[in-house]
Amino acid sequence: MTIKKKNAWRENIEAILIAIVIALFIRTFIVQAFKIPSGSMLETLQIGDQILVNKFIYGVKIPFTDGYTLIPGKKPERHDIVVFKYPEDPSKDYIKRVVAVGGDTVQIVDKHLFVNDKEVTKQPWAVFKDQRIIPGQASTRDNLRKITVPEGKLFVMGDNRDNSHDSRFWGFVDLTEVKGEAFMIYWSWNKDNFGVRWSRIGNFLF
Repeated sequence: MTIKKKNAWRENIEAILIAIVIALFIRTFIVQAFKIPSGSMLETLQIGDQILVNKFIYGVKIPFTDGYTLIPGKKPERHDIVVFKYPEDPSKDYIKRVVAVGGDTVQIVDKHLFVNDKEVTKQPWAVFKDQRIIPGQASTRDNLRKITVPEGKLFVMGDNRDNSHDSRFWGFVDLTEVKGEAFMIYWSWNKDNFGVRWSRIGNFLF
C-alpha cells in the first residue's frame, strides 16, 4: 500500500489556514491585544502601552449576539481594569477601572470617592493632577450626587481622575458589553522619545 504524498503548496496552505483559525479562536475567546491611545489611565497605563486582555475570565461570549454567554465566568469586581464597548459608540473600545458593581452606591464629594457610604482610600493608582475642584452644578467630575448602580451594570472610572471620560459623565457599563480584564503589558512604545519602555514590558496590571 502506497501513501500519496501531499502537494507542498497544499500542505503550506493548510498549515496557514489552521494557524489563522487558531489565532482567531484565541483572539475571540481567550486573549486579545489592545493599544492604549490616551492618558485616561495614567499612571497605570501610559500612552503607547500595548496590553493583553483576558477574555475568558468573565465567561465565553458568542460573537455577533447580544452578549450571550456560552460558558459563564466570574463577574467583574471592584478595582478590576476592564475593556468594554463604549456605551455611546459601541464601535469603540474603552478601558477603565471598576469602581462599583450592581447594588453599590457611589458618591463623589470634592474629589473624595464614597462607595456604599464609605470613603474609598488607599488607592495608589488614583491620580489627581488638577488642584481645582469643580462644583457639581458645573460638572460631575469632582462632585457627584449619590447614585445606585443597577444590577447587571458597572460604574467605572479612569485612574487619571481629573482627565477621564467615564461613568461620571455618561453612566453605567452593561455587563454584556465587557470584553475582558486587562492583565499584562506586553509592549510599550514612547512616541515622544521614539523608544521602547523596556521596564514596562511584562508588567502585570493591578
